[in-house]
Amino acid sequence: MKKKTVFMLVATAILSVATLDVVNVPVVNEPTVVYAATTTQKTALRQAKSYYKNMHMSKQGIFDQLTSDFDQYSEEDAQYAVDHLKANYKKAALKQAKSYYKNMHMSKQGIYDQLSSEMGEKFTPEEAQYAIDNSNFDYNKAALKQAKSYQKNMTMSPDAIYDQLISENGEKFTEQEAQYAIDNLNK
Repeated sequence: MKKKTVFMLVATAILSVATLDVVNVPVVNEPTVVYAATTTQKTALRQAKSYYKNMHMSKQGIFDQLTSDFDQYSEEDAQYAVDHLKANYKKAALKQAKSYYKNMHMSKQGIYDQLSSEMGEKFTPEEAQYAIDNSNFDYNKAALKQAKSYQKNMTMSPDAIYDQLISENGEKFTEQEAQYAIDNLNK
């Protein structure tokens, strides 16, 4: 009887196991190791904050400045800095756009190009477009200020001023903005 009892217990155990649902147990990954920032990375981050706060620079502009001959941070330290900088680059682009409008009387296209250019501010196209879309600049007024500057400092004729204002290699104002400037040049 002992053999029958053992056999029945084993058979019951096997049947019980066979009716169990298969459960997928997730694989536990190795723990992520987080290293503390080095002193140089912390210094690069402080410098990045300064460039962002005071100069309203783009992420790429900050990285390039940090790795320049002036600052001389390694690419790794500069990357750490821009990755850990809490920044709203769209707002930085808008602040730069306001500066270009106020101080240089630039056209909408001129501001966009300057913000997004690899030779300019290096904002992303989306950040530059945000700046354009969220500004309330009077481009007629900017065209007129540029026209007056050309007239005063370069003694250009109205036709030459108009051409410079609409030129793709010049100011990039619209024809309407340039005409407004010419129409109001001597008022």
